[in-house]
Amino acid sequence: MIRGGHPLRGELRISGAKNAALPILAATLLSKERVTIRNLPHLHDVTTMIELLGCMGVGLMVDEKLSVEVDASTISEFSAPYELVKTMRASILVLGPMVAHFGRAHVSFPGGCAIGSRPVDIHLKGLEAMGATITVDGGSINASVEGRLKGAHIVMETGTVGGTENLLMAAALADGQTILENAAREPEVVDLAQCLIAMGANISGHGTSTIVIEGVDALHGCTYDVMPDRIEAGTYLVAAAATGGKVRLRNTCPADLEVVLQKLEEAGASLSTDGDVIDLDMEGRRQ
Repeated sequence: MIRGGHPLRGELRISGAKNAALPILAATLLSKERVTIRNLPHLHDVTTMIELLGCMGVGLMVDEKLSVEVDASTISEFSAPYELVKTMRASILVLGPMVAHFGRAHVSFPGGCAIGSRPVDIHLKGLEAMGATITVDGGSINASVEGRLKGAHIVMETGTVGGTENLLMAAALADGQTILENAAREPEVVDLAQCLIAMGANISGHGTSTIVIEGVDALHGCTYDVMPDRIEAGTYLVAAAATGGKVRLRNTCPADLEVVLQKLEEAGASLSTDGDVIDLDMEGRRQ
């Protein structure tokens, strides 16, 4: 039972963004060295992605804060089984990194056997443009490449976050330059690019519709913090504003919430930011 009518007040720490955490966990497959990912949110999809990496033989060390150290050098299985993929569509994101680093991958379709146009067709066409051989066997994707993937100029038919992320990861280890046109510009794509750069990738243009990747021979280890969840932060800010409340949010990225903050100020909220902290005070006014 929920009894409304009370202003929401308090101080909260914003979790890491799930939609950034999942591709970043997949990106650890590209490194020859250990990669530590911090600020992971405590969500089922994140633990499923960790479980998926584990079932492929990837070395994992998870601490009590759900920071995870990943060692992809121990991988022993190049297949993402349907039992896990069906529970989380983002599992398709392991396809690009596995082909780029290990030269092969077997990944089930998130929705099982599909007839006609599929949501992942842009992923597959992009990998084929980079030299991968793709075959579809019932509800599974088989991908392989002799040697390294090759850089390519890829124009994606529609702006797709998952497709941009998969091809961005694959291109990081490709031989030569890859240009992704009509790329997704979401902050989570930018966060993935920044993680790859921390691992030694050469990427520019992330955050715009044209991303340029100069492939490198290998990626190294790093420690990387997943970006704060802008959806969670925005939800708490709007809830506090709607109830005439007052809230302080820590571990935020105000730049990713610029439009939200602008609209809240137009609605009468008193707002201030200091580093990763956002303060909102409606001073008792309801909107």
